This record gives sequence, C-alpha cells and structure tokens, in this order.
Amino acid sequence: MITAITGGIGSGKSFVCRLLAERGIEIYDCDAAAKRLMRNSAELRQQLSELIGSHTYFPDGRLNKAAVAAFLLQSDDHAQAINDIVHPAVARDFIESGYQWMECAILYESGFDRLVDRVIAVTAPDDVRIRRIVERDGITPEEARQWINRQWPQQKTAMLADLLIVNDGIQPLLPQIDRIIYTSDMTEKSVSPQKPNKKKYERDHLSHLR
Repeated sequence: MITAITGGIGSGKSFVCRLLAERGIEIYDCDAAAKRLMRNSAELRQQLSELIGSHTYFPDGRLNKAAVAAFLLQSDDHAQAINDIVHPAVARDFIESGYQWMECAILYESGFDRLVDRVIAVTAPDDVRIRRIVERDGITPEEARQWINRQWPQQKTAMLADLLIVNDGIQPLLPQIDRIIYTSDMTEKSVSPQKPNKKKYERDHLSHLR
C-alpha cells in the first residue's frame, strides 16, 4: 500500500513525517526531490532557464530561488508553467525510488494522489499556520497568507483524505500517529504491499502530467 502525507504550508506535515521516520517509516519528500532535480537535472535546468530566463541559475550553477519564487508568484499561469516542468520529473523519480510513503504538500493539485492508495492529511488552524510560516521563513503575515492562498483550501484536502492528523498544538500528536501506524500494519497484513510498477504507473497515471 502506497501512502501519502499531505497538508498545506504551515500545517506541520514535515514534523509529522519526522515523527513517523523515528518509528522506522521511510518517507519520500516530494519538495526535497523537486529541489534536488531542479539543481541537478540537466533537462529541468534547461527547461526552467528557457521559461524564466538566464537568471534562473547563478553563474556557479546554484538555483536562484528568489527569481523562481518571483516568477511563480506573478500569476497562476506562471505557477502552472513551472509545475508542468517539475511535477512529471518528481513523479517518475518517486516511482523509481520504490518508497511506499510520500510527503507532498500539493498532492491533489499536482495529481500525485493518483500515485497512492491512501492519503493522510495534516491540518492546523490558519492562524497557527501563519505564525509557523512567519517564524520559519522570516516573512510577513501577509506574505504567509499569500502562500496559503496559492494552495487548495485546507477543508477541501481534508474532505478528500482517508485519514486526518490534527496538528494544532493542542491535541497530542503521538497517539494520532500511533493510530496511523497501527492502521497501516493491519492493512498491510491483509493486502500484500507491492513495489510500484514503473511502466504501469506511467501509463495509467502520468499521461496527464506530461
């Protein structure tokens, strides 16, 4: 069974994933994979430079994150253009990795929900999310809200998910995580886990990402 952990920016899904990792669950980080591929993939580097401009990468080869973020935030069309380049590469990388768990902030927006069997959504109140983003990234509350508004409404993601983890700083996380692990163990005893078949997934799930 392939499981995805999702949740909007500031929900604390990465912290939940670290707690799962401490319990022996290896999780593929889609955001980290996207950054790695944008740095190291010659194909992505060329496509992004053609889309954004020659200033997409510094002379020493490092990604100009500020330039990419500025381009992305200019319009929904710009964001979609970047996604059309990066998402298919991440999807293929995940399939080839053989991981059974993934962490993906924009699971439904990217279409990656089609790559998994079960979705766990991490949620938190918007005021808590904004505070976390401001403290983590050193930006203003208005900028934090702008990032939140570029993602799906949290309620929509929660409604589509199979299981929820509430990370509001009040409800204890560990009992919720242990319940998730117990549910996973019980499910995997009745359904033999299988490594994703690359050709089948590309045929069935990646055509819409090309």
